[in-house]
Amino acid sequence: MKHVPKLKIFNDPIYGFIRIPSRLLFDLIGHPYFQRLRRISQMGMSYLVYPGAHHTRFHHALGAMHLMQNAVDLLRRKGLEITPEEENGLLCAILLHDIGHGPFSHALENELIPGHSHEELSLRFMRQLNEEFSGQLEVAIEIFRGCYKKQFLNELVSSQLDMDRLDYLKRDSFYTGVAEGNINSERLITMLTVYDGKLVVEEKGIYSVEKFLMARRFMYWQVYLHKTGLAAEQVLVRLLRRARERYLDGKLEHCGRNLEYFLALEGGGFPDTPEALHRFAGLDDVDILAALKDWQSDPDPVLSRLCKMLLNRRLPAIKIKKKPIAESKLEGKIQRVQAAWGLTRDEAGYFVFSGEIVNRAYNQDRQNINILRENGKIRDVASTSDQLNLQALSADVVKHYICYPKKGVI
Repeated sequence: MKHVPKLKIFNDPIYGFIRIPSRLLFDLIGHPYFQRLRRISQMGMSYLVYPGAHHTRFHHALGAMHLMQNAVDLLRRKGLEITPEEENGLLCAILLHDIGHGPFSHALENELIPGHSHEELSLRFMRQLNEEFSGQLEVAIEIFRGCYKKQFLNELVSSQLDMDRLDYLKRDSFYTGVAEGNINSERLITMLTVYDGKLVVEEKGIYSVEKFLMARRFMYWQVYLHKTGLAAEQVLVRLLRRARERYLDGKLEHCGRNLEYFLALEGGGFPDTPEALHRFAGLDDVDILAALKDWQSDPDPVLSRLCKMLLNRRLPAIKIKKKPIAESKLEGKIQRVQAAWGLTRDEAGYFVFSGEIVNRAYNQDRQNINILRENGKIRDVASTSDQLNLQALSADVVKHYICYPKKGVI
């Protein structure tokens, strides 16, 4: 009797059953580098605002791969040639596109490893895996880097309407319970086609694109850049900076081996070696939370207080303004903390700080979302749509914030 291969599936709360179509993809998912994504929060510290937001990069990567399978099937039905090798490259590229994220995702980007984005680290992971899997990821790497000969394949992985965005908006909306961010990713994929080698949207899909852009704007301002989540992530950033400062002074106690390795970097670069990558692969949210639990008893009042603020959700107040924060206002709050807690000015700066946030829902400078009109002409969605807000979404929106301890705390 002929052996029937076992069907490999995952049961996803968003899409139902997700099929794993090849042995290579199944083995990549089983690799320790990828399994680590089960311990990397998709939305950083947002669970302190939205209690349900405990989903991980592992969930997101599988969801994006599922959408890519749908996109490949759809484009083939429309007559586009996508070879089995290219399909394999697409699925591997989207599966691994976030494998370089560090603990709490974007919250600590460029903090643990200064000057290195998660995209750079993802590429290093992919190259290492390519060696382990005997060169089977060559096409995936080309697509991930955006330099594959068929431009529309690159755009399916990275563009303003890629499978990454189509999954994370739908998924993050689901887990936060923010219904306004929900999008119809299936319809958007159905409306995709290719013109002159590039990914475009059929004209009848314009309203779905409008909904997608408006949902993205809403999710950024109300979820990803929510002021309380922003305050929590800024506390986490400053906490790690204080820990690094104490480590370099030889005063930090209770630090895991992998975390210690990165605290010692001090902006001196990240070695391009398998050993360094393996160290990073051993670092996840669990290491950071374990460190916080230990450091809350650290003799340094700055580090211990910052840890307790996060662990007990006693976050600083945050005000967001359209204009830059006045230096006099910032200085006044710093002096107040200095006097109340007996800190130096530099130490008080860990608790009182300002900054800015920038968002653009639709970046025409980076790449357009083009609509294929029924007359065969191509036009940008912002100029085609009768939704006037889309023009406004193409401009940078800059807001300024100040964080400081709440009344009653000092």
